[in-house]
Amino acid sequence: MAATTHTVSNQVPPLVGYDVFAADRALTEAVERHLAPERLAGVREELHDLGRAAGSAQVQEWGTQANENPPKLRTHDRYGHRIDEVEFHPSWHRLLGHAVAAGLTDAWGRPGGHVRRAAGFLVWTQAEGGHGCPLSMTHAAVPALRTDPELAAEWEPRLTSPVYERGLRPAAQKAGVLFGMGMTEKQGGTDVRANTTRAEPLSADGEYLLTGHKWFCSAPMSDGFLVLAQAPDGLTCFLLPRVLPDGTRNVFAIQRLKDKLGNRSNASGEVEFDGTWARRVGEEGRGVRTIIEMVAATRLDCVTGSAALMRQAVAQAVHHCTYRSAFGGVLIEKPLMRNVLADLALESEAATVLALRLAAAYDAGTEAEAAFLRIAVPTAKYWVTKRCTPMVGEALECLGGNGYVEESGMPRLLREAPLNSIWEGSGNVQALDVLRALQREPQALNAFLQEVGRARGADHRLDGAIKDMLTELADLNGIEARARRLVERMALVLQGSLLVRWAPPEVADAFCASRLGGDWGAAFGTLPHSLDLASIVERARPVAH
Repeated sequence: MAATTHTVSNQVPPLVGYDVFAADRALTEAVERHLAPERLAGVREELHDLGRAAGSAQVQEWGTQANENPPKLRTHDRYGHRIDEVEFHPSWHRLLGHAVAAGLTDAWGRPGGHVRRAAGFLVWTQAEGGHGCPLSMTHAAVPALRTDPELAAEWEPRLTSPVYERGLRPAAQKAGVLFGMGMTEKQGGTDVRANTTRAEPLSADGEYLLTGHKWFCSAPMSDGFLVLAQAPDGLTCFLLPRVLPDGTRNVFAIQRLKDKLGNRSNASGEVEFDGTWARRVGEEGRGVRTIIEMVAATRLDCVTGSAALMRQAVAQAVHHCTYRSAFGGVLIEKPLMRNVLADLALESEAATVLALRLAAAYDAGTEAEAAFLRIAVPTAKYWVTKRCTPMVGEALECLGGNGYVEESGMPRLLREAPLNSIWEGSGNVQALDVLRALQREPQALNAFLQEVGRARGADHRLDGAIKDMLTELADLNGIEARARRLVERMALVLQGSLLVRWAPPEVADAFCASRLGGDWGAAFGTLPHSLDLASIVERARPVAH
């Protein structure tokens, strides 16, 4: 074959060897905005280190290898003994170890810890999304355990440790541990009150034996799990260690691993308990209330994880169009492609700004911010995770046929995109949760309205959207059937308020014109042509630092 046919031209260099944090202006500005000045320099240095690692060729290869070599279930050893172990590719352990060492399971005990961790989670999971699950579960277990000071004192130092130790051993012998969660069962799904797993109390206070089947168990290779089961006084939360203090393995039969659409590097399993030892967390009959703070924290990670997917998709699309030529010029200079890229960039920036605002509310720790989170978290979880899939799909199309090929990495992002909308309660669950807060917690609505009201008068389209939202909130007729529409409007108003206050004028103007003013089509790339689209795209471009 003639060598001339193998000459490569007009192909795009890989987006590699860059600082993922520094290249994301929306994120760097959010960190500067929400952290106290005396902490900013140290956190920024940590995030730059993490960003350079995430953008390196080595870590990108780890992500590819972990995805291409999914976990394997080993139910028995060679002699027939039940072992129920999950075997991972070495790259999975490298990714997880780096993340734990970077403090991505440690937010609750340090000032500004949630903003720092959210930014790190958004940066690091762009390299590979699947290992975010055990990071999220381990981080989110802390507030649930704090309902029992004795358990918290025992387990929290291990959960927040910067040391990752693989392998099943008693937790007391490990410098750091990971946690998973088991709530859903095959007959109930989201309706956890329909759970049939039984918890029989033992003579020792707080100790039980569990019997039942969990249809979805997140991160089944973890050292411990928070699970729900029916105790004599009702649904109760339990801490289930994988290995008992005496070194014997708890009864934890992994029946199979789920064959998932995406999230291939991460293990999700079906597990059975049969006389499985566990310790009660909180009071009997108050399992949902005990575990609800864990659920809220993982929902915020769903928002942050979706923002990470969006950002990586935009970065790849803008990078590709910066170098790829067609029809006499580079794609990024073509008016129609510029419109598409700007529209995608708006969606990404709005998601990032909202995720970091929620993290800052956790750090504030005030009653007003807690009330705000009660509505803002499910609202953000509903909308940001819903927008992720179509947005990543459009970004993939910017690469054309190259984007549809596995080597580009875009198909992996697209397969991962629907997960966060389903995990920790799908869209209807989030919308109904917002309705419950509106009906039962007036202080939550007040906090939400105060937040969006901080931008009142700055943009007439935002003012009009707030007025329309208030009209919807005042009308209770058919409220459940209208819940998705209402929550979508609340999310857009909140994002618009944040961008009007903090984003560059061209970004806020484009968001308000399209998302709030109605000057927008049903697909990405339909922004008003009169906007400053070039500046929006340039802001989103991942430039090496």
